[in-house]
Parts: sequence; C-alpha cells; structure tokens
Amino acid sequence: MRAETSTPVNEIIATRRSPRSMSADAVISNEDLLAMLEAARWAASAFNGQPWRFFVGKRGDEVFAHILSSLGEFNQSWSKSASALILVASKTVKGDGVTPHADYQYDCGLSVAQLVIEAHDRGLVAHQMTGFDKSVAQSALSITEDLTPVVVVAIGTQDAPEKLAGPLLERETAKRERLPLSTIVIKGLPA
Repeated sequence: MRAETSTPVNEIIATRRSPRSMSADAVISNEDLLAMLEAARWAASAFNGQPWRFFVGKRGDEVFAHILSSLGEFNQSWSKSASALILVASKTVKGDGVTPHADYQYDCGLSVAQLVIEAHDRGLVAHQMTGFDKSVAQSALSITEDLTPVVVVAIGTQDAPEKLAGPLLERETAKRERLPLSTIVIKGLPA
C-alpha cells in the first residue's frame, strides 16, 4: 500500500511499511544481509563516530534465538517468522572512551533507516522494535558493557496479512497515516 504523500517522494519511501506478517519459509541470502549492513555502515554520524554495532541472526541459528528470547511476548509471536533478526547496540561514549555520546541513538536511527531502505529496495520488509528486554539481550548475546542495546529489526519476505489474527491483523491492515506537514513543520513551510 502506497503512502498518500502531500508531494512526490522516492518510491521506496512511499511504499515502505513495517509489516509483521513475514513468510516463515523465506530464506534471506548472506548477500542481501551484507548489503543492508553495508548501507547501514555508510550512514552519517556525529563527528563520524559510527557508534552502532550489529548482532545478526538468521532464523534457525543461535544468534536469532537469543535475540528472539529478548523480545516481548507480542513481538515474539510474529517475529519468529522473520528471516533475520538484527539487534543494534551502540557505544555510548565517544572515541576517547570517556566523553558521553549524547547523540548515539540519533546516529543509530540514521544507520537503521539506511538498512531499512536497502532492505525494501531488495524486495524485503523490515520492522523495527523497541519492545525487548535490554538486560536479557545483553546477557543472551554476551554484549559487552561498553555497548547499550537500542533496537531490534526483523527482516523478511512479506506474507499475507490474513495469516495474522486479532490486534496483529488490525495493525497489519490499518491505513498508513502520518501527521500533516503543517503540524510537524513549525516554521518555514512554503505556502
């Protein structure tokens, strides 16, 4: 379903969604995963600090199982069908090892946005989640103390929405909406 944009935008952005219905039979290639991670690697970051770090699991492997175990029950119910789960963690101090990196979440967001766009360009779908237990993830994945878990991204092949039920189906088939530009642009919106 294409977004009803107020002005034309890139087709990948206009058609990008965060679906939960993913094919449990689809297998993601290492080539696709590497390309998504490469796209993420080239994101802008404050002072080129690149604080993001990725823990990548493909369905059926140990990393996938560990990431899945950290998700809330609602997210586990559908993301178990994803072809891959990627946990993004971040350095929270700058390169000197002392100065707090106040913008690490912003930097990680830019990186994940590029990963998601690359996924969609390759015909895949991605769904980002903050509904996970960071301490479980830290322990299960042996994430070092210098890294903080930020977000989990489920990646896969779109499946029929009807394979979901209840609130999952309602969210899957809901109209894609955003606030109008006149609400989010405080100053400078052209007439």
